[in-house]
Amino acid sequence: MSDTIDGAALLNEVEAFHRRFNVFPTEAAYVAVTLWDAHAHLIDAFDGTARLAFLSPEPGSGKSRALEIVETLTPNAALTVNASANALFRLVEAAPGLPTLLFDEIDTVFGPKAGGNEEVRGFLNSGYRRGGTALRCVGDGSNQNAGFFSSFCAVAMAGLGSLPDTILTRSVIIRMRKRAPNEKVEPYRRRTHEKQGHALRDRLAKWAGTVRDAVADAWPDMPEGVTDRPADVWEPLLAVADAAGGHWPERARAACLELVHAGQDDDEASLGIRLLTDLRDKVFCGADRMPTAVILEMLLALDDGPWADVDDKPLNARMLSKLLGQYVTPNNKPIKPRGIRTPTGFPKGYYAEDLADAWTRYCPPPPGESATSATSATPQVKEGSTVADTATAIRHMSAVGATQRTLAG
Repeated sequence: MSDTIDGAALLNEVEAFHRRFNVFPTEAAYVAVTLWDAHAHLIDAFDGTARLAFLSPEPGSGKSRALEIVETLTPNAALTVNASANALFRLVEAAPGLPTLLFDEIDTVFGPKAGGNEEVRGFLNSGYRRGGTALRCVGDGSNQNAGFFSSFCAVAMAGLGSLPDTILTRSVIIRMRKRAPNEKVEPYRRRTHEKQGHALRDRLAKWAGTVRDAVADAWPDMPEGVTDRPADVWEPLLAVADAAGGHWPERARAACLELVHAGQDDDEASLGIRLLTDLRDKVFCGADRMPTAVILEMLLALDDGPWADVDDKPLNARMLSKLLGQYVTPNNKPIKPRGIRTPTGFPKGYYAEDLADAWTRYCPPPPGESATSATSATPQVKEGSTVADTATAIRHMSAVGATQRTLAG
């Protein structure tokens, strides 16, 4: 009879190994990374895989060290700082088992000076789901044939700044930071500690073999409010926690809620959602229409807004139209500027009734409101209201001058 492996105790040991060398920003991060390590050993049992992203605004925040520890704990780990999409596809196809791809310095691939790297982004996006493939030409010289290459594998990344939105939404994001003076870690010595990590890796592999069938058939319960893409990201991690038992199911769901909500609050996640939210909460403030010139003046006056530097220049009318044009009105037509009658003319602007559906669908609840009351909290179009109704809001945003003259006529 084979020995029974205590999954919860084993995950405790994996977490403790991380704590020796890594200082993560929250307890939820330790839980998520530990579960991610284990899920890499069970990836063939899942329909999808979460990307793991260690990100920070400054160097020296422990990102590369975190990736180095993950490397010792995961199967068929392949660490790289740069690679072409073709090389990545061939790595997945050539490996005897699915590789765990570890991308350090990912900012050199997607950073502002790196270009789009759309093929690498396509690899990372498609490999999030089982069956993700790319069509490539294979052969020598003129003897070329089309072939499909798989991209499905576990991927962890570390880098400065942020990542493309399509990758962020597929990722568990760990916002790393420099260690405080009172935060101590054990120096990592590869020739000594790598063997210890590999011993844990081998035990994880053995445990994975005992729970693979159960995990493949599992449909873990999601915490309330975690749906759609976040649910896809966390499903394999919660399945691992449930298979381990002990306190891991409870800790995993608490970590899920914390990190999903943190991701929803991340300003970098979507410039469009930030724009919609600022328009609702800081510009319209209940008015039924607003001239474009007033909108721009108020957005640019926000001290905490990104609008003074969008693609290296201040937000203008054309950029505003392009961003809002991604969303649709309640009549399923792209949001576009329309004429607004004022005492002094007929300027172009936007109507709250056109934005209302996007506010309801995409924006987080207004401050002080729950998710269930978000719809009722969306600024309502009141018959007879005008842009003059927002004069008070405009004054406290230092948009007096031209703004007040535009609204008051």
